[in-house]
Amino acid sequence: MTFNRPLASEAQGDAAEAPLPFAAAAGRGVRVAAIDSGVNPRHPHIHAMAGGASVGADGGIELDVYTDHLGHGTAVMAAIQEKAPAAEYFAVKVFHNSLRTSAAHLLRAIEWCIEQKMDVVNLSLGTMNPAHAEQFREIAARAVEAGTLLAAAREADGQPCYPGCLPTVFSVGLDWDCPRNRYRCETNPDGTVFGASGYPRPAPGVAPARNLHGISFAVANMTAFIARACEVDGGQRAGGRARRIGDLLLRECTAFQAWQAAAVRKTRC
Repeated sequence: MTFNRPLASEAQGDAAEAPLPFAAAAGRGVRVAAIDSGVNPRHPHIHAMAGGASVGADGGIELDVYTDHLGHGTAVMAAIQEKAPAAEYFAVKVFHNSLRTSAAHLLRAIEWCIEQKMDVVNLSLGTMNPAHAEQFREIAARAVEAGTLLAAAREADGQPCYPGCLPTVFSVGLDWDCPRNRYRCETNPDGTVFGASGYPRPAPGVAPARNLHGISFAVANMTAFIARACEVDGGQRAGGRARRIGDLLLRECTAFQAWQAAAVRKTRC
């Protein structure tokens, strides 16, 4: 889903300067994992990493092996850490020689994150193959029960993408007009879809259109907001955590939309 509700021009500048959602939070006490191509811990945009793992060709887990040779996972992690710098970060490497992996390896990576009691898991990937739907439905249900929150793209090329299209997952859509420091939300019969910017953390001297961009970074930006909400929630994993965090995100989004509307009215007076 691509959001098609650009901000009124009068509110664009104010929105870009608005504080981040949950202004007092920074992800403190929150364990965040990014399933991607790993991370380059020496990159200047990367804060200290707490650890990670790699899913091998046989589906086995190799601990503390997650060096990124593709660059994508590093850019995703940088976008998350920019907005939730106080969280504890882990890289889970499933992309090795290209940005492709198998459903089995992705499922194993999610399983490892649940086992390691991650609070939030960023998924820059998914599958449009409905043959895998039930497996992803089962692992997403396990994550909810364990208090692990999955954030993933709702669709790819207009087609539902698993696990992001499941109601137990924080579904994310592209919103090219949304400032990188905010998000939007839309509710429908299948649940809530969160819209976020598809741009990564800016790179000096590189125009946004020439930098990496797309749904992966919308998910990364939204993952950071979820991490901030987890700090506000207090870190309690049990007792309907996904519902509580979803409610927090919706309330924050609604409050900001009301502020935007008031800013537009004030500007037009």
